[in-house]
Amino acid sequence: MRSKLFVPGSRPELFDKALSSQADGLSFDLEDAVADTKKGEARKTLQQWMQMPAVMSSNKSIIVRVNAMDTKYFADDITCVVQGGLDVINLPKPASVQAVLQAVQAIEHAERTNGVNLDGKNPVRLLLNIETPTALRQAYELASAHPRVMGLQLGLADLFEPIAISRKEPFAIRYAMMQVKFAAAEAGIEAFDGAYADINNTEGFIAEAQFAASIGFAGKSCIHPSQITFTNEAFRPSDAAIAHALKVVEAAREADALGIGAYVVDGKMIDPPFFKSAQALVATAKRLGLIA
Repeated sequence: MRSKLFVPGSRPELFDKALSSQADGLSFDLEDAVADTKKGEARKTLQQWMQMPAVMSSNKSIIVRVNAMDTKYFADDITCVVQGGLDVINLPKPASVQAVLQAVQAIEHAERTNGVNLDGKNPVRLLLNIETPTALRQAYELASAHPRVMGLQLGLADLFEPIAISRKEPFAIRYAMMQVKFAAAEAGIEAFDGAYADINNTEGFIAEAQFAASIGFAGKSCIHPSQITFTNEAFRPSDAAIAHALKVVEAAREADALGIGAYVVDGKMIDPPFFKSAQALVATAKRLGLIA
């Protein structure tokens, strides 16, 4: 999921437009984007839209950011949106491993109640927001709390602004991104970059997306459709990288047959870490339809 388009849950006129966009995933927000007086209406409208045939048959990842667990809206959000068509619950500000487990229990209960995932093959998964100092410190514990956790998503504005760190400070951005990436990697799940609020700063957005891709993030949030193309391009393996990875994978077969542990491809020494990286890149290229 390279690009994840943010869609306010109180703006149903945008739902179909988002579905027809080039975003890999759609993230419908019931939290900050919806006023308290509109939350019930928004969740019900979203529930109905998710059950439309066009949504149910879509190849996009459908994600809903619910309200935080310590709010009065969380339980109703889960009950309402855990329906056919939903792929992922985006959980804001998880406070602890126990909180993640409680969220899993709520999802499981809603699945049983709503007749979702009865065969256990397509569970609604969790994307955890890392947007507090506590969550950043506990990122690995949160990431590994339960098999339903599919990724960590960095929220830099929520992480930085309350503690007077500039959202534009390069060192702070890269420090937080590396922390999240290592935690996600240790847990065996994906890391996702968060939103870039300055819509008009295309250069800054592209630079941040390219850096995220360079350190192994799987994708980035988009708060405007104009950011989708830049995101998809930033997280697309280059043709040269794909060609090299294919050579590495093929050379590995030959090396294995000869009992060779390290070998050279295009003047570069290849051993197990580089081979694993090449395998992952080839898998990504296949998933994106760039190679057969």
